[in-house]
Amino acid sequence: MNHPSPARPLTTPPVGPGSVSGVPDLPPGFAETFTSRYLDTGREVDTTPYPDPGAASAPGREPHPRALHLHAVTGGEGPPLLLLAGWPQTWYAWRLLMPALARHHQVVAVDPRGVGLSDKPVDGYDTGTLAADMVALMAALGHERFAMVGHDIGMWTGYALAADHPDRLDRLVVAEAAIPGLSPSPPLFGNRELNDRLWHFGFNRLAELNEVLVRGREHAFFSHQFATKAATPTALPPHAVQVYVDALAASPEALRSSFAFYRALGTTTEQNTRRKEHRLTLPVLTIAGADCSGELVGDTMRRAADHVESLILPNCGHYPAEEAPQATLTALTTFLTPYRERPARP
Repeated sequence: MNHPSPARPLTTPPVGPGSVSGVPDLPPGFAETFTSRYLDTGREVDTTPYPDPGAASAPGREPHPRALHLHAVTGGEGPPLLLLAGWPQTWYAWRLLMPALARHHQVVAVDPRGVGLSDKPVDGYDTGTLAADMVALMAALGHERFAMVGHDIGMWTGYALAADHPDRLDRLVVAEAAIPGLSPSPPLFGNRELNDRLWHFGFNRLAELNEVLVRGREHAFFSHQFATKAATPTALPPHAVQVYVDALAASPEALRSSFAFYRALGTTTEQNTRRKEHRLTLPVLTIAGADCSGELVGDTMRRAADHVESLILPNCGHYPAEEAPQATLTALTTFLTPYRERPARP
């Protein structure tokens, strides 16, 4: 029989790999501004691990619910700003932007459920649940209303949060994704370039085989994603790739959870079909790499939102915060200026 992991003492800050104290090459002074912390969202989840792929229905497995604990890196002064990275990254994706953003914002860079040092529950990887997690986490920090930047799957969650909780979000920045149920579905028999860019969607949705094939080969699989999605194969430095791979190889639950976002796409797509019936009215900025998504990100959000600004970064692929940090920071600073200067809302 599996036994539940004990609840983490939230008074003890995270240390070691994946935390502020346990990752390499942070900007100077980073640890003086930012701290890692666990937050109790108050949302009940089942964190009992599956021993192996396919064991969900194994006799003797008993669910052990407890509150969802998420890892966040926080620091800075000013109106709150939520940063949410995508697959297969952690909060570390924002490290180059966070010090400058913290001069004017209370920055909250989160590992969502299933990622990094956060809990890895059995289910709840649809974007409706992920958005509700973020609302609960920000409320636990005392932030009832905030701005958000979401990249990749973080963009999926940002759209869901804006649609499902419009009273919580002031401004939304999204980067480098299409949104299932909102964007047109690509053809099954596309050209080679399209297949090279999107093949992981089908692979990641497999029920078990993907875990069997990738386990023990995490570096080969995930480093290929970074090398082929960036503008150049070496755009992301080896130490950053290793941080992400180490998080994914840390446990069977980490690998399973990384695929769970894609296995939940059926539910997410159904949710987005309903969401697009009501257009977003908040200001939205889209950011894309010219060497990856290009016009796709802006076109996607114009299907759902009334006030969309778009930026396409030259010589940039799928990872703007790491491939073009200064251009990304300039765009965020300009777009968030009205939010910073507006009197605080209750």
